[in-house]
Amino acid sequence: MATKELSLSIERRDHTGTSAARALRKSGKVPGVLYGHGDAPMHIAVDARALDELLHHGGRTGVVTLKLDGKKADTALVRDLERDPLSHAIAHVDLQRVTAHEAVHARLPVHTTGVARGVKEFGGVMDVLVHEVEVSGPVDQLPEHLEINVSDLGIHQHAIASDIALPKGFKLLTAPDTIVVTVEASKTAQHLEEAASGATIEQGTPEVIGAKPEA
Repeated sequence: MATKELSLSIERRDHTGTSAARALRKSGKVPGVLYGHGDAPMHIAVDARALDELLHHGGRTGVVTLKLDGKKADTALVRDLERDPLSHAIAHVDLQRVTAHEAVHARLPVHTTGVARGVKEFGGVMDVLVHEVEVSGPVDQLPEHLEINVSDLGIHQHAIASDIALPKGFKLLTAPDTIVVTVEASKTAQHLEEAASGATIEQGTPEVIGAKPEA
């Protein structure tokens, strides 16, 4: 769980629309919306560099103190980020108001721990199929990421969402049987296995007694 206090200065945005948003981005700011708790959505703008710094220090999952005109305005979660498809710069941010101990739904990144046995001992290849899972739990206890141990995975084995270690008080919302990580033989090993299988089949083809030989 992130222990660093997270804060972000916001300002009200009076003008909306494509042209206004484009002008904001050119000035080094990111347009956004603050919503939640039954209050009317507030169109906001934040400094692009400050937002990048916040995300770098755990702001993607941590509770953020928002400051308006230098004073605390709200606490919120970063709910969604829209990025430019070419530059990957943040083009828009959605913030959701939350209270300190509120239970929320969140998508958290999954990190693997350990080295899969199939990789270490048999030269297999590990593939992470799911990089985030959805959970519910107290907002002030949200970890930066979740972990799944892959040490026991051999060739042709996998780990599922229910294998992910969850902090106390959290519930998994992603389907428990969702395959998160798989370990398979390398391409070279697969080719050798297929070749050996083909050779076995060819060698094991029975001879038909009395069959007429081909001309």
